[in-house]
Amino acid sequence: MTQKPKPLHSIKVEGPIPAHLARSIIEETLRAAILDGRLPCGTALRQQDLADLFGVSRMPVREALRQLEAQELLSVTTHKGAVVAPLIQGDATETYELRILLESEALRQSVPLLTAADYAEAASCIQQLENQRDYTEIGRLNRLFHMALYSKAPNKRLLRLVEDGLNEEERFLRFNLEAMGLGTLSQDDHRVMLQAAIERDVEGSVALLVKHLNRGVEVITHYLASPSAHSRKAQR
Repeated sequence: MTQKPKPLHSIKVEGPIPAHLARSIIEETLRAAILDGRLPCGTALRQQDLADLFGVSRMPVREALRQLEAQELLSVTTHKGAVVAPLIQGDATETYELRILLESEALRQSVPLLTAADYAEAASCIQQLENQRDYTEIGRLNRLFHMALYSKAPNKRLLRLVEDGLNEEERFLRFNLEAMGLGTLSQDDHRVMLQAAIERDVEGSVALLVKHLNRGVEVITHYLASPSAHSRKAQR
């Protein structure tokens, strides 16, 4: 009988981990594996298994899992413990309503403080997105574009919440973007948002962002209700 592959086997740990860096290394390693799909939704992450994998005690593992739970990449369930959280599902409207509130405020705070380097970074993301066909890269570049525009917001707790939302969207797009047929449309939105930010048009850029995110929730909600989305969900 063929043994089912274990997701943790996809994670490679190079050499012993310094004790003072253990928590951050474990967190970043697991975060990357969740985002790129090596640890699929529903995967149970047991503390002892992770401690054995990384060659550390359970304490830094426990701390890393708490951080990932705070980022909504993990959820804690009865009996299974820490489990890789699901992608955006039927609550897409509520998810995006919250994103609109948080990202609008982040953009409002950030636009007056953006620099030429920030504009250049955002423009580079747009240029790469226009030519990118790898869905993993599209999700990553989309997140980086938005964070380039939000990055100067002084409220760092707000920025962390914003990035958590973008991480969730990145995971969703990574596995569903091809079926959704997105890509070209969003670049038009990104270009006008960047131009408004360059012109220091705070409220104009926020209005464009709200329009952009509302367009996203319409497309995602329609996709989640489609037979193709249900078929993909059943295959996981």
